[in-house]
Amino acid sequence: MPLIIGDQPLTLADIRMALDGPIAVRLSPAALKAIALSREAIIALIQEGNPIYGVNTGFGKLATTRIAPADLSALQVNIVRSHAAGVGAPLPAPIVRLILLLKIASLARGASGISLEAVDTLVALLNADILPVIPCQGSVGASGDLAPLSHMSLVLIGEGNATIKGKPVTGAEALKHLDRKPVALGPKEGLALLNGTQVSTALALSGLLAAERNAAAAILAGAMSVDAIMGSDTPFDPRIHALRPHAGQKLAAAHYRRLLAGSQIRASHLTGDERVQDPYSFRCQPQVMGACLELLGNAAKTLIVEANAVSDNPLVFPEHHEVLSGGNFHAEPVAFAADMIAMAIAEIGSLSERRIAALIDSSISLLPPFLIRNPGLNSGFMVPQCTAAALMSENKQLAHPASIDSAPTSANQEDHVSMATHGARRLALMNANLSRIVAIELMAAGEGIEFRRPLRSSEPLEDAHNILRALAAQRDEDREFSTDIEAVADRIALGSFAHAVPHLLAELA
Repeated sequence: MPLIIGDQPLTLADIRMALDGPIAVRLSPAALKAIALSREAIIALIQEGNPIYGVNTGFGKLATTRIAPADLSALQVNIVRSHAAGVGAPLPAPIVRLILLLKIASLARGASGISLEAVDTLVALLNADILPVIPCQGSVGASGDLAPLSHMSLVLIGEGNATIKGKPVTGAEALKHLDRKPVALGPKEGLALLNGTQVSTALALSGLLAAERNAAAAILAGAMSVDAIMGSDTPFDPRIHALRPHAGQKLAAAHYRRLLAGSQIRASHLTGDERVQDPYSFRCQPQVMGACLELLGNAAKTLIVEANAVSDNPLVFPEHHEVLSGGNFHAEPVAFAADMIAMAIAEIGSLSERRIAALIDSSISLLPPFLIRNPGLNSGFMVPQCTAAALMSENKQLAHPASIDSAPTSANQEDHVSMATHGARRLALMNANLSRIVAIELMAAGEGIEFRRPLRSSEPLEDAHNILRALAAQRDEDREFSTDIEAVADRIALGSFAHAVPHLLAELA
């Protein structure tokens, strides 16, 4: 069943669908009408002879240069070609799918002055899963994601490169596969295609949803670690959180209570345990993870607005017979959202690494040193904790805000930019690092649970332990770690450990 574009705003569920695999879309009758009215308005306004930025003028610093009527179409082809200056590795297929979806949704609003033929070609590419090759670097996040969207647009005119089921083809071959001719770009169309925040937004949304999966796995790992050290579930008591009712904190505490409920390990030390309080990384999980969840929730709200926004320039208002120049292409909201996600990722990893350190410290965990039998002969989890610390530190450095940087471009005409694109792109690396940190904690906590046998943990934690053991066997003596770490991290990234803590963003909405 195709996703109908133009009647309802895109949702996080739609975003997930586009990132998960090929997707089919269809423009609604309302969208078709809006696109047609917008196109008619831009043609009529051109005929009146007034200057319209990027339509009968040059671009950026060249905005005062008037373009002859005979050259208006050439101007649009030239901007696509000249702005295709991206460098670096191609963006992954899921990101490109989402870029196409977001660009179609933006153009379907009927404020861009583009032809139905151009939009329909984007729809055909997405439905056939023919994906333009888009280099990952080259955008400063204003005036929109110019370079990467230019590479997307090259395919529409039969140039550039694409992939069909992962196989590289030229843009011309891609259109031939669709039995389509290159789009003959008319006035405003090139600018409408390459001006916008769709690349930054797609990267940020992908980072957001990966962070949600990592956060869910980290809550699960944190609960398992509490049981592994025979820690207390008192800090998760709802009465505590009712006195400081941050939504994320209350939600996190509820998950920890649920995950630990019914644990035989917890029941075994309810009385006679002389330890009064656990370390902060165990006791303060609702407060820290709750704050991180709220950052992710706030970022989600911003990015869903952006996913449904029109962010090119100038904008066409057919009902008023006007074209207005503005700055919707400035991706500052996306940059801030990406920075919030980065902060949350870094902090989740920091908390997880501290629990790993506690698990291997027998004075805190009351477990064998480094979670291994016969320590000394065996080193156990000594160096995996070092790996987690290295990844944690790297994420802290990567979390430096991108949004506070700026560099003037276009001969100082575009004198403040958002840097949203690389701010969002770094989230993929940060999430990969975090998946590995949480994987190490899951493995360490799982080992700690083994030392508590024959006592069993709660049902959800035992289910997670079973998934873990299918990927990484118990360690009676030293063996290589990296293969197990990567296997568990891969499953975290796929969401295999998120089922125990589902729908975090939905619960915060």
